[in-house]
Amino acid sequence: MSTAAPRVHPTAIVEPGVSIGPRTALWDAVHVRGPASIGSDCIVGEKTYIAYGVAVGDWVKINAHAYVCTGVTIEDRVMIAARVVFTNDRYPRAFSDEGEGLASSEPTEDTLHTTVRTGATIGAGALIGPGVEIGAYAMVGMGAVVTRDVPPHALVVGMPARLAGWVCVCGTPLADGAQGPSCARCGRRYRLAAGPERRMLGDAGRR
Repeated sequence: MSTAAPRVHPTAIVEPGVSIGPRTALWDAVHVRGPASIGSDCIVGEKTYIAYGVAVGDWVKINAHAYVCTGVTIEDRVMIAARVVFTNDRYPRAFSDEGEGLASSEPTEDTLHTTVRTGATIGAGALIGPGVEIGAYAMVGMGAVVTRDVPPHALVVGMPARLAGWVCVCGTPLADGAQGPSCARCGRRYRLAAGPERRMLGDAGRR
């Protein structure tokens, strides 16, 4: 067997139509519904569920017991910690409004899409509301409830999640300095937008 082949635990369920990249590992009792795609060099922890229509990039870690629903896109180098739950329905009901019986589980016009941008981290036990974007290299604190978009490099915590600071590409909280926010760990410096809309403009180099 090629060392580049994906590793799928015997107890994992991988449905037809699922694409798995080289060197990706799916551990015990993972369930991936098709069609869905998982890139190369990823880890999907035990008992995680990935719905159809989900796209996962390269070098992604999804820890145990995560729930990734239809409509979620996870870009490269993202960390999804244990027991993270994504949601996608704007007006969830179990019953059909058109008559008796259960509502369809198929996507509708009220199924919203969520994107987790490159390098972001979502902490353990976080709940991600429908239709949000989590920006590149952002960090969502453990147990946070995300109900709105998270800017790039933002650190958000709480229920609902609120801005608590900014984080470096390396994950370290940034400290304010005379030349703008900087990272004491790796030396990267950043710029913040002027005015009431505080957002990170990007890496301004290293000290």
